[in-house]
Amino acid sequence: MVREPWRGTREAARIHQRLLRDRPEQRPALLVDASHTALRQRYGQWGYRAIGDQQPFEDAPVYTMMVSNLQAT
Repeated sequence: MVREPWRGTREAARIHQRLLRDRPEQRPALLVDASHTALRQRYGQWGYRAIGDQQPFEDAPVYTMMVSNLQAT
């Protein structure tokens, strides 16, 4: 999350890139609440793709699993 004054400045993308810059993993993975369409789309713009959904337990939200190649982030 980025505070209101920084929204729309691409600061979230820069923070995301800095967090992953020196990681040894080939593919970052994340879970996104499936009902948050805008957030899923944003991660898609950053190079992530959805690979499936999961619901960890009965009363939990459904999450979309997303992965990316590290070079694409």
